[in-house]
Amino acid sequence: MLDHVIKGATVVDGTGAPAYTADLGVRDGRIAALGTVTEPARTRTDAAGLVLAPGFVDPHTHYDAQLFWDPYATPSLNHGVTTVAAGNCGFTLAPLNPGRPEDADYTRRMMSRVEGMSLVALEEGAPWNWHSFGEYLDALEGRIAVNAGFMAGHCALRRYVMGPEAVGGQPTSEQLDQMLALFHEAMDAGAWGLSTTQSATHSDGDGRPVASRHARPAELLALSRAVGEHEGTQIEAIVAGCLDQFSDAEIDLLAELSAAAGRPLNWNVLTVDASVPERVPRQLLASERARKAGGRVVALTMPILTPMNMSLGTFCALNLIPGWGDILGLPLPERVTRLRDPQVREEMLRRARSKEAGVFRRLADFGRYVIGDTYSARNDGLTGRVVRDIARERGQDPFACLVDICAADDLRTVLWPMPTDNDPASWSLRAQTWQHEDVLLGGSDAGAHLDRMCGAPYTTRFLGDCLRGRRLATLEQAVRMLTDEPARLFGLRERGRIQQGWHADLVLFDPERIDAGPATLVHDLPGDSPRLDSRALGVRAVWVNGVEAIRDDEVTGAVPGRVLRSGRDTRTVSTR
Repeated sequence: MLDHVIKGATVVDGTGAPAYTADLGVRDGRIAALGTVTEPARTRTDAAGLVLAPGFVDPHTHYDAQLFWDPYATPSLNHGVTTVAAGNCGFTLAPLNPGRPEDADYTRRMMSRVEGMSLVALEEGAPWNWHSFGEYLDALEGRIAVNAGFMAGHCALRRYVMGPEAVGGQPTSEQLDQMLALFHEAMDAGAWGLSTTQSATHSDGDGRPVASRHARPAELLALSRAVGEHEGTQIEAIVAGCLDQFSDAEIDLLAELSAAAGRPLNWNVLTVDASVPERVPRQLLASERARKAGGRVVALTMPILTPMNMSLGTFCALNLIPGWGDILGLPLPERVTRLRDPQVREEMLRRARSKEAGVFRRLADFGRYVIGDTYSARNDGLTGRVVRDIARERGQDPFACLVDICAADDLRTVLWPMPTDNDPASWSLRAQTWQHEDVLLGGSDAGAHLDRMCGAPYTTRFLGDCLRGRRLATLEQAVRMLTDEPARLFGLRERGRIQQGWHADLVLFDPERIDAGPATLVHDLPGDSPRLDSRALGVRAVWVNGVEAIRDDEVTGAVPGRVLRSGRDTRTVSTR
């Protein structure tokens, strides 16, 4: 007898093949029957008029901590994601040196600063009862509703071996050997490989460059070679040019790291903007050079626009504009006083619009900001309005107007910059870029920047756009890009397609309704901390390993997910 049967679904199997109508039977967590299924089943779903697809695979998340207090990885699971890749950008919660209990506090503060996680949630929501990477994986085993794989973060490896000297220091030859031994131990336990960052935007809880930013190429290459000694492993790397355009040295480094490992390397995130036509070919030059060197460099890119909100009161991207951090880091009363000074504002705008601001120049058009949540009677009625319109009514410069609005809220006002790349030419360039062999959809950052952005719903929003919006891809193409393509990059064994004998990770949705609701602020983290959430529209059910985990956008309470370990659950992916 089957455990479950899904009758009469429109099957989009993940391979890109045309959709077809079929029944699907599940037994012991796998797809046991596909076609016309007559075998009796314990439970049944009638799926006429609904699309059945493989569960979506999100290649870039930060659910490392959230899974402890939210085993359902919401809202990703609601939006059909059944497998997540975590431990990205060089940041992981393990290993922790048992001889330095203060390292856990350092890690929490770093994650709070660099990935925008609630410090209270990190302190109260996770047990912090592990030291080795394997112990961390074991702490999640059997208690999560999604399948999850984890990279080993370079920052944690460095901190474990070098202690505080990991920030600013260089390892001795003995310390590098210890780091490599620790890394091998993590991959033996199931780590998917190495994640690392050299991004200038990544600072720890003390405001100093995170540990991996101090690593020289020889250290990175030694770790990359170690990756190649283990089955089913990868590299994920961030460099400063990921935000805008790579330098020649960064292109060479990414290619060398992949070639040294003999494993794919992915990076996040390729931004597509028709007003900067040279960016995409420049970024993809890393892929071209890697293939010539025997490696493979894959760019992640988002198929939707995912705005990130700003605030003059808390750390955000505005702090990263050269010279702005000095002002926005001041105590609140002094910060307000300085912001109200016309000369200070003039200098801030000059620096924000200068070449040195790089990619952050796009944040400097303050007339294009939309006012979000407000907190004072003076700002009643401003939510949803554009700053340039308010400034025109008040006879003010847009930045001065924005400062006045924020000051009335003690700088708590939520600001949403309007995207600059929402034009037809940019969308056409995106559709073209998606076809490149070394471009993969993803980069949600789900689990991070919780009160600033909500990237997790990219799956349903993209499908809705393909079915009823811009229609830049067919349904079959879109499903393949969300399922089989990331599964093949990571070498996932028997996941990413609807195929007999494969794991029954499935999502059933209504093609007339599939979409994502607007992002709304909720307070459901430990310590009542806030995050942005989004309802899944048109998702009828999600199964993970054959067990129903979502029904009509509500979690069922089941935790059928697995910790996916390299080698056992992944196979080696060739770079050629």
